[in-house]
Amino acid sequence: MTEHLIVLPDRDLAEQIAAELREEGFTEVRVEREALAGEDDAEAVEWAVHIREDNVVDDPGSGAESGLRERFEALADEHDGWYDKPLD
Repeated sequence: MTEHLIVLPDRDLAEQIAAELREEGFTEVRVEREALAGEDDAEAVEWAVHIREDNVVDDPGSGAESGLRERFEALADEHDGWYDKPLD
């Protein structure tokens, strides 16, 4: 299993990307509101797309896991977001 996190500034964009990833058949894709660290303002939020894929081994050296990471990093960059790999 491998997990990935794409953080985006816009909810509609996050929902659109999540819908596309669900259509591709990823095991689990969900969108959650992420408050920015250290911010008290309710408007200071970003939207996280959590992706879980059970059919890919969580091994940074594997081609499949590396390919997903590169794809999600590029997707985040393209939409002024950022990518992270959640800790176990």
